[in-house]
Amino acid sequence: MTVVTRFAPSPTGYLHVGGARTALYSWLYAKSQGGEFVLRIEDTDLERSTDDAKQAILDGMSWLGLVHDKGPFYQTERFDRYNQLIDELLEKGLAYKCFMSSEELDSIREAQEKAGEKPRYPGTWRDRTDHPNDQAFVIRFKNPLDGEVVIRDHVRGEIKIANAELDDLIIKRSDGAPTYNFCVVVDDWDMGITHVVRGEDHINNTPRQINILKALGAPIPEYAHVSMILGDDGKKLSKRHGAVSVMQYRDDGYLPQAVLNYLVRLGWSHGDQEVFSVEEMIEHFSLDSISKSASAFNTEKLNWLNEHYIKTLPASEVAEYAQWHFDEQGIDTSVGPALESVIAVQAERVTTLKELAAISSYFYSDYDSFDEKAAKKHLRPVAKTALETIKKNLMNIAQWNPESIQACINDTAEELEVGMGKIGMPLRVAVTGGGNSPSLDITLNLMNKEQVAQRIDKALIYIANRENS
Repeated sequence: MTVVTRFAPSPTGYLHVGGARTALYSWLYAKSQGGEFVLRIEDTDLERSTDDAKQAILDGMSWLGLVHDKGPFYQTERFDRYNQLIDELLEKGLAYKCFMSSEELDSIREAQEKAGEKPRYPGTWRDRTDHPNDQAFVIRFKNPLDGEVVIRDHVRGEIKIANAELDDLIIKRSDGAPTYNFCVVVDDWDMGITHVVRGEDHINNTPRQINILKALGAPIPEYAHVSMILGDDGKKLSKRHGAVSVMQYRDDGYLPQAVLNYLVRLGWSHGDQEVFSVEEMIEHFSLDSISKSASAFNTEKLNWLNEHYIKTLPASEVAEYAQWHFDEQGIDTSVGPALESVIAVQAERVTTLKELAAISSYFYSDYDSFDEKAAKKHLRPVAKTALETIKKNLMNIAQWNPESIQACINDTAEELEVGMGKIGMPLRVAVTGGGNSPSLDITLNLMNKEQVAQRIDKALIYIANRENS
């Protein structure tokens, strides 16, 4: 048997963190078993589904690298198939027309609640044949009255639900549209889904769907219902906890490798290992190792992982994702040092790619103004001679490389008989606009002589204006 899993989001909003984790687990299981991963867009909710949300799902999956083997399939393109099977169930007496009005049903449910009973459809039209001619109706599935449904869940173990607890589910609305629970069943059957990985909020749907699968003569997939993700305050994850959209994490400067690594550990573990490459996730992943306890989101842990990947991934790989942030911040990296070279020297200094772009802009374009605190401290009249001398000496370097630049700074300090800080800090502020940068030999080497000279001149003008003010 070829393992086939699926991720089946509804396009009513962005791809959220919980959905992304479900997609990841489903994708990992398929890959770990040499199987196939299907992407299905469940867009039967015509009022709430949008093209923007569909694109957001596709963008999020692409950014995470969760590539589907088949799809994307759209439920709205399969209505003929659903209706064909509903007609077959009607013919076999496994479904029936229900003419009960919504007002009548609401009244029955209200009375049931007052009596302390579970609100449910009482089966009024289950066996009736006195159908009115001009009255709207829904089609309900004739759920078995006896016995029980047994779910053997990879996460929660065996779950038993008595059929007497289940009412007759609507499978086609009065407007002619098939309903979610029926469409899901048909899709899983037609697409050969062998394992369904989804959130615990679907557990109530599962026994109903299994009964429909049995009525259709379709195989029953295996299930794994994963627990929800909580915020660090123990409440359901929401916008108040920060980013919950996958693409917001991209916008905030996280690498997809870090997000995937973080998500896989929100409910799954392999010993005490914290850092996993995608290959290691595939190698070790098992549905039976998913915890049934809810997981709490911890942004500090995600930040730690992001720092780790920025530092340890090849700079060329980081650059693929960092480029977007430089573009967003209007930093033209086509003129200046190779982005990989900048990443190599800045990786140790940042938590996010957004920060990396922000602190690296001076490599590609002149800064608008000096950092006020750094300039006040280091661009004083006393620094004028040091800047003039280091500029002259730097311009005389024959081989522009870190070794020659460092030797020049050392020689200038010796020539002026001052400490290294008296040369280094004014020079750093002059060339970068601020008081923090990688070591000066590396920083200046990523620039050219003309850039360095122009920036030192800018600092000298600043000092002259300060003297005259």
